[in-house]
Amino acid sequence: MFSISGDGDAAQLETRYPGDRISGEHFATRSAVIAQNGVAATAHPLASQVAIDILKQGGNAVDAAIAANAAIGLMEPTGNGIGGDIFVILWDPETEQVYGLNGAGRSPMGLSFDAMQAHVERWGEIPPGGSLPVSVPGTVDGWFAMHERFGSLPMSDILAPAIDYAEDGFPVTEAIAFYWDMNMTRFAPAAQSGMIEEFENTRATYLTADGDAPREGEIFRNPDLAQTYRLLASGGRDAFYEGEIARTIDRYMQRIGGALRYEDLAAHRSEWIDPVSVNYRGYDVWELPPQGQGIAALQMLQTLNGYDLSETGFMTAQTLHLMVEAKRLAFEDRARFYADPDFAPAPVEALISAEYADQRRALIDQDSAMESVAHGDPAILQDGDTTYLTVADSNGMMVSLIQSNYRGMGSGLVPDGLGFMLQNRGQLFSMQAGHPNVYAPGKRPFHTIIPAFVTRNGEPVMSFGLMGGAMQPQGHVQIITSMIDFGLGVQEAGDAARWRHDGSSEPTDAVSTGGLGVLHVESGMPEATVEELRALGHDVVVDAGGYGGYQAIWRDPDTGVYWAASEMRKDGSAIGY
Repeated sequence: MFSISGDGDAAQLETRYPGDRISGEHFATRSAVIAQNGVAATAHPLASQVAIDILKQGGNAVDAAIAANAAIGLMEPTGNGIGGDIFVILWDPETEQVYGLNGAGRSPMGLSFDAMQAHVERWGEIPPGGSLPVSVPGTVDGWFAMHERFGSLPMSDILAPAIDYAEDGFPVTEAIAFYWDMNMTRFAPAAQSGMIEEFENTRATYLTADGDAPREGEIFRNPDLAQTYRLLASGGRDAFYEGEIARTIDRYMQRIGGALRYEDLAAHRSEWIDPVSVNYRGYDVWELPPQGQGIAALQMLQTLNGYDLSETGFMTAQTLHLMVEAKRLAFEDRARFYADPDFAPAPVEALISAEYADQRRALIDQDSAMESVAHGDPAILQDGDTTYLTVADSNGMMVSLIQSNYRGMGSGLVPDGLGFMLQNRGQLFSMQAGHPNVYAPGKRPFHTIIPAFVTRNGEPVMSFGLMGGAMQPQGHVQIITSMIDFGLGVQEAGDAARWRHDGSSEPTDAVSTGGLGVLHVESGMPEATVEELRALGHDVVVDAGGYGGYQAIWRDPDTGVYWAASEMRKDGSAIGY
């Protein structure tokens, strides 16, 4: 990497400090991108530019989002790709409403619970690598479902930029190079142990001729993925689920002893679903219902509706204490109720209701952290590593899209000659009999990836998301409160120091030990706040990493002008025109 640091060493670099901004919040890294014709915010600058180019060619926000997702699947394989799943919330200006798409794939029909249990006994859990956690990749069908309903340009035009980059190459960016090397290092022992049944295809696809992960600035090419994208451009979604690609995946899985079959791929379809919302101080915040974790953010916001955070203050211990306690309550419900609704429908309306929030809020002590937390009983109210991107166009269409291979780069398995890795999303099943999220053939696992959207008085005002496993609903709440309660701009809200609470029960059998868990905070958190949180009983750790990756677009409902923001913790950018 080129450096102008002169004779300075690492110790000297650690003592250097950022400069001062003459406007806005002092901690902001940059101004928001403001444009009126169209904007895109993704985790890679080249993918953002691809989206803008598609808009300039006459495409709409759906076309541009698909094009950007195809590009970033190539450029950021550490977090996403067409071997994974996709979820979308979009605003359609013609019908003036939000739409939701669940593009999650199901577990193989030929892998029974008993067979999975036998493997779990060997590995101690559903393993993160190899064929066992592989479920049907849903992304490609999600693209074509979006395109069929809302798209404008031909898919051949939409996929052309990603094809060119895959064939000709692109320079790898800093953060992605870091995660690329880390993921490949983690794969090595799993391949040696036999957990990952076949690893040579991954080496051939993602490592250099020297056997290393590509370094920052190094040109990376993926001609196999270029050919796969060409098949999609000419043959549509059927090429993936019923044609040559499906046959290749089937042959590969049979060769390595995996369970996924052609019939699993052929049976897959995405599902259009209705997003759900709560009103937070006059703004309707929209998430997708389970099997995703989006309503955890809504439960937290509904709980926080009972407090005036503008009075308790920005980044104060009292405000953060209330937010963390709301998270702890919501996450116990998340562990108990969130699962594939085809198998175990969650009581969504009750969980996000104001009445239920009143019950849960009563458990919070404003002067001390709760010693233990259990899930609630919403039935008493009833009668019976990921990438995020967002694009908006001149007509007012806004797309909030999140897509992932789940843990790291995925399963470590690259089917012969296809140029992409299969996801390991199936690791998020429970193996506890009777649990709503228990593993079953043909079932969708609990999902962490969640897009979000905000409207006000029936008008779209923001599409946004924040990557990072269980950090996502916590991050959504931090963005919303920073903007609505404390008046931060769309970029400032993303740049502010974040917190992340770990230690709650999980939908994957991990149960809270009954303790407080650990509250992680970034180094930008005021020292006084950290000490006061500890005095309230929280186990606070100041560290770096694990706080997600954010993109957002804010729309002025009066003028239609867009403000776009991108995560300073990653390589991305927002671009407009």
